[in-house]
Amino acid sequence: MKNKVRRKSDLSHRYHTRVVANVIYSGLVTCLVEIFLVTNLSMLAGYAEESRWTNAFLARVYASDTMVVLGYVIFGIALFAVTFLVLQEKSVTYISRISDAIENISGGDLNTTVEVIGDDEFSSMAANLNKMAADIRRLMDKEREAERTKNELITNVAHDLRTPLTSIIGYLELLSGKAALPPEMQKKYIDIAYSKAKRLEKLIEDLFGFTKMNYGKISMHVSRVDIIKLLSQLLEESYPNFADKNLSYELQSNVPAKVITADGNLLARLFDNLINNAIKYGADGKRVLVQVTAEGSTVQVSVTNYGYVIPAEELPLIFDKFYRVEQSRSTHTGGTGLGLAIVKNIVEMHGGTIQVKSDLDGTVFTVTLQTDFDINKENFGKLG
Repeated sequence: MKNKVRRKSDLSHRYHTRVVANVIYSGLVTCLVEIFLVTNLSMLAGYAEESRWTNAFLARVYASDTMVVLGYVIFGIALFAVTFLVLQEKSVTYISRISDAIENISGGDLNTTVEVIGDDEFSSMAANLNKMAADIRRLMDKEREAERTKNELITNVAHDLRTPLTSIIGYLELLSGKAALPPEMQKKYIDIAYSKAKRLEKLIEDLFGFTKMNYGKISMHVSRVDIIKLLSQLLEESYPNFADKNLSYELQSNVPAKVITADGNLLARLFDNLINNAIKYGADGKRVLVQVTAEGSTVQVSVTNYGYVIPAEELPLIFDKFYRVEQSRSTHTGGTGLGLAIVKNIVEMHGGTIQVKSDLDGTVFTVTLQTDFDINKENFGKLG
């Protein structure tokens, strides 16, 4: 703040110095011209008087008539004004350009910019005007993006919730119909409706979870967490899903245990999403590998599946909200497209990083976390 005030004072001082310099320069020019004019007219009037050459104006000059003196004064003022205006013309033109730019911006033309010339109050005004226009453009872009995201959210949610809900209603109608169904058929329909309901629950959880994170409504509860034990539990809990996809899994670690500072619930959600993601898209590979590498103050967790290879051009996009690889739109693997966006958000909340690579050697998601996490404003700022 002090530097800003000091800079403003310096700019004001430079501007006033330049104005004073222009006043002095204009005064010097006026004085020199006046001296030259008075001296020469006086010499001419004296010569005319001595040679007895009659001329009314020269006679008045020789006699130092009041009107002649007044003429000198008026001429001097006019000359001073013209000289000063010529010297200030550059600033006046610059002010006019700034004024036109302000008028254009107020009219909605936010692409208007003013060239920053010099280093004074006017150049500072032009720079601030350009910054203001850029800030307004950014705000409008954010508003458009928010509107686009809202519309996309409504479209995706309507589609993703309607699909399992339609199936549930259909099977329940069959079960509640007048026609009697064999017990095994009833059980089959109930199981299908139940699985669809569970999928619907997962979609809603993802939606609410992402909304809370995106609007900063999640508070972190940091504690000491054994990440090896956490991953082992998550893999065991996912065993039915592995079995359903005919997949095996393996947990490898360079240490028997590794305790880190983190929010255990959020980490569980993070790695649960990555494991489920590996199960969804790794069915063709028959195996999911989870590796933990602890070195110094960091711990690195990689989740690898050997199924579907993500195209290189899609890798930078998979952490974007609502983005889904085309193949994932099938009823077997479809989701809200929020899972990996939630994963990235949780990683950033912990001050960590996440990377992904995908080729014929497998699709690998690698999460790097600090072992001693410190909640601070920077990490809370990443919630939004």
